[in-house]
Amino acid sequence: MNTKKMNKLPEWFNGMVYDKGEMVQNQFSGEEIYLNATELSMYDFIKGIEMVSQMTGWNDKYIDLMHKGLDWFRKSNSKAYMVLLD
Repeated sequence: MNTKKMNKLPEWFNGMVYDKGEMVQNQFSGEEIYLNATELSMYDFIKGIEMVSQMTGWNDKYIDLMHKGLDWFRKSNSKAYMVLLD
């Protein structure tokens, strides 16, 4: 289980903020890792951008938000980043 303290979400973040963390599974490898509430909030934000962009097309705003989200995640929990997003 991830024992890191809760990471603060950046000011630009405008997604849902969760109260609890949970186990998340990589849909391709099946590997699981625990995300705290803050990490889970950012993970779902990233996956949401990915889903909307695939349906409507990528634009500069989505690309910028995706890069910011991935950078935040990479710095906040590099192990979870490698399991879920790399």
